[in-house]
Amino acid sequence: MATESVPSSEIITLTRHVLHDQMRLGAAATGDLTLLLTAIQVTSKFIATNVRKARLINLIGLAGDTNISGDEQKKLDVLSNDIMVNSLRASGKTAVLVSEELEDAIIIEEKNRGKYCVVFDPLDGSSNIDAGVNIGTIFGIYKLRPHSEGSIKDVLRPGSEMVAAGYTMYGSSANLVLSTGSGVNGYTLDAALGEFILTHPDIQIPPRGKIYSFNEGNAMFFHPPVLEYLKSIKYPASGKPYSARYIGSMVADVHRTFLYGGIFGYPDDKKNKTGKLRLLYEAFPMAFLTEQAGGIATTGTKRILDIVPEGIHERCPVFLGSKEDVQDLMKFYAV
Repeated sequence: MATESVPSSEIITLTRHVLHDQMRLGAAATGDLTLLLTAIQVTSKFIATNVRKARLINLIGLAGDTNISGDEQKKLDVLSNDIMVNSLRASGKTAVLVSEELEDAIIIEEKNRGKYCVVFDPLDGSSNIDAGVNIGTIFGIYKLRPHSEGSIKDVLRPGSEMVAAGYTMYGSSANLVLSTGSGVNGYTLDAALGEFILTHPDIQIPPRGKIYSFNEGNAMFFHPPVLEYLKSIKYPASGKPYSARYIGSMVADVHRTFLYGGIFGYPDDKKNKTGKLRLLYEAFPMAFLTEQAGGIATTGTKRILDIVPEGIHERCPVFLGSKEDVQDLMKFYAV
């Protein structure tokens, strides 16, 4: 007779895990980053709750405005943004906030000012919420420049200077994926405990996958390197063709790529000259996580994390995922 395995009694929460990482830094650790990440996870819990009951409390539908990206704002977009801003300001650990939903950066007043800057997309993929598709929150964290009191210049820096990045995906469960610069870990929200529990330690993207995530509805606008690459994986001279998986939520598509390998791509094209995704709060955090997990993130011709932003809502092309898959794509740009 088969016996059920006894569940592990070792429960590692996100807060405990981050504290442990910070303690390894010794005197250099102040606990401020831990407190900031605590504010972000509390925000994620609140958003997760509202995503699940959005239909019941009338949060589905348009709010009657558009954001800086030109997308129609959903009611849940607006609520999620307000939750993020208020929680990060109240933490006392932030100096500058940049949101996809706001045209201008928020400079935190002196009494609540800390030493970190947070860039974020409060609810990525929200246009899919009516269909029950996974959506999420993306964030990246910079530390203030020396002697700065907080300005736009503190976030107009390469993504390689971020000190942490992550995302929370809301679906059948709430999953928070985070890196503080020493690998990538995944946590799942235990609703009974009200805590994010470590469930995916030390995430490593497989060196090669068999899935590609591109919005091929825009294929008529793609440039030749992308078309040629897609042709090479859909009609390989030998072997099995790649499978297409595209949801339309960056968080969901990238999360799958992290776990199973392959490539996610949102290129520039004849319609979107500089690409569609935002550099600061979409491309940078996901590129940071990708590299920490052993993958590659590129525009096709250069490393994403090396780009120096000129504006807070700047766009860029994005290809990220398994090392070998992304290297294959880059060869088409090198021709």
